[in-house]
Amino acid sequence: MPETKKNMPSNMETFVKGVWKDNPVFVMLLGMCPVLAVTNSVMNALVMGIATTFVLLLSNILVSSLRNFIPKQVRIATYILIIATFVTVADYAIKAVSLEVHKSLGAFISLIVVNCMILGRAEAFASKSTIGKSILDALGQGAGFTIAVLALGIVREVLGNGTFLGFSLFGENFQPLVIMILPGGAFFVLGAYLLFFNWLKERKEKQEKVDGTLEQVA
Repeated sequence: MPETKKNMPSNMETFVKGVWKDNPVFVMLLGMCPVLAVTNSVMNALVMGIATTFVLLLSNILVSSLRNFIPKQVRIATYILIIATFVTVADYAIKAVSLEVHKSLGAFISLIVVNCMILGRAEAFASKSTIGKSILDALGQGAGFTIAVLALGIVREVLGNGTFLGFSLFGENFQPLVIMILPGGAFFVLGAYLLFFNWLKERKEKQEKVDGTLEQVA
């Protein structure tokens, strides 16, 4: 089997690495503007995650389909044009479904155009891969992004408002941590998640070293 083919990730690996190993938020720290700005409620986080996944998926499909026809000199401008087209579709769709959510997300829907995760996947993956692989990559990265913003949104809304999707959880005596729904709260929650995942990573590496040493001794 040729070396290059042997090293190609399987379909499942292409999808899973976006969710966990190469998570765009918790590992690669991409798309920080919407992550920090719109995760003050679960609904905002969910809609932003779905909108970003929608744009990422369709952009990857179109970029992969046209990769042999786009001149290298104008490829970035072409990718931005493609992404902007799908962002406009997502913007109008959100506005049609819920004007209240559209107002809550504000300009951050339009800013999906400059989300470095989407442009990065178009340049680094979709422009060099088949349509099938690009779809799996987009779904994995989109799922990873959505899970991350939801994780932040749940903590911030529960602690900051005492609600989940607008429903009260703790009654009238609950004293909300107002800072959690402010921009500073987003940094605290994101920092806590990063510390937790780094601790898990170091623990796994130490365990692998111990297992490797035991195998050599045996």
